[in-house]
Amino acid sequence: MAFARILATFLLAGLALSAAQGQHLSKTQIVQLPPFTAAYAPQGVDEKGLWSGLDEEERKFRDSQFVIADPELKAYVRSVLCRVVGDARCRSVRIYIVRVAEFNASMAPNGMMIVQSGLLLRATNEAELAAVLGHEFGHFELRHSLTGFQRRRTATDIMAWTALLAPNTGGLQNSIAGSIFAFNRAQEKEADMHSFNFLAASPYPSSAAATIWERLMAEQDATAEGRKRKIKHSYSSGFFASHPSELARSTYLREAAGKVADEGDPAIQAYRAGIAKWLPALLDDQIRLNDFGGSEYLLKSLAGDDWTPDLLYARGELYRQRGHPRDLVSAAQFYREAIEKGCSRAEVHRGLGLALLRSGDQPEAARAALLRYISQKPDASDATMIASLIAS
Repeated sequence: MAFARILATFLLAGLALSAAQGQHLSKTQIVQLPPFTAAYAPQGVDEKGLWSGLDEEERKFRDSQFVIADPELKAYVRSVLCRVVGDARCRSVRIYIVRVAEFNASMAPNGMMIVQSGLLLRATNEAELAAVLGHEFGHFELRHSLTGFQRRRTATDIMAWTALLAPNTGGLQNSIAGSIFAFNRAQEKEADMHSFNFLAASPYPSSAAATIWERLMAEQDATAEGRKRKIKHSYSSGFFASHPSELARSTYLREAAGKVADEGDPAIQAYRAGIAKWLPALLDDQIRLNDFGGSEYLLKSLAGDDWTPDLLYARGELYRQRGHPRDLVSAAQFYREAIEKGCSRAEVHRGLGLALLRSGDQPEAARAALLRYISQKPDASDATMIASLIAS
């Protein structure tokens, strides 16, 4: 049993050393990107197995109802990726945009990149989107899925043997598990710095990599405040965390940007034009999350000093759905401002009518707004219900 403990401790030290070496790799990535092979083929049994399984999953996934089948939007997102990593690198990537309101993206080792629509809503320019896409491409280029799989398999094998040969070493088991998460965090930081390097060499400003994490923390603060909770951002991510904390990421990325001090065009207007067609749908999905604080923060961030008809309509929906008496008054005001600015959505009249109806004020104005809604959209799924409200 003593020998088993010594063996496990020795193997654990090897895991910890490898994780530490992974952390140091990010330092070299800032200096120079690694060589790139355009037509990479999987090597070895492990990688071939990963690719084979993912190829089958991709065949199923590409026909999913959650995938946004819009070639223009897909081409635009691809153009941002190609602009940050280069045309040669982005050729092997297949992008799928899925309609999921949360901030996230991922990339499989076979070249399949998944971009959630919530990321498109939260990025305010091409540079911020490029920072996230570059991060995911970094995982792909650095073969993190393969090394992570091999690391987890080795660690779980060690845990199984120590459980069998030395059953009373719970602390050691936790240490082995912790080493897996430490390795994951090292990979995430390495991908962050890989993406930063892409940004620094691109037309975009490298500071965008830190900015998007800073704004994500501000959104989390707004969500917590809206739910009467407090959130404390910590630099440490915790023993069993798989990613560095948002504060840690924003800090080391901001420090790196300060050293590079590069300038670039974040492409704000180009980004707004690129997602304009889908912005109303993305806003609708965000409002359905029932996150008043976070959604209000996002709307204000997107608006700045220019509240567009789409943003005013979304804000009206947000306040109407929370439904406090003062919210209904505010919602009616937002709907009216959206109409005055030329909002073309029939639903803006529905929202105005329902807000006025619930507040008990101006019943004739409420009826007129609802009538306008069903006259503009007679085949709406709720037309019968709205007609009954008008009649009553």
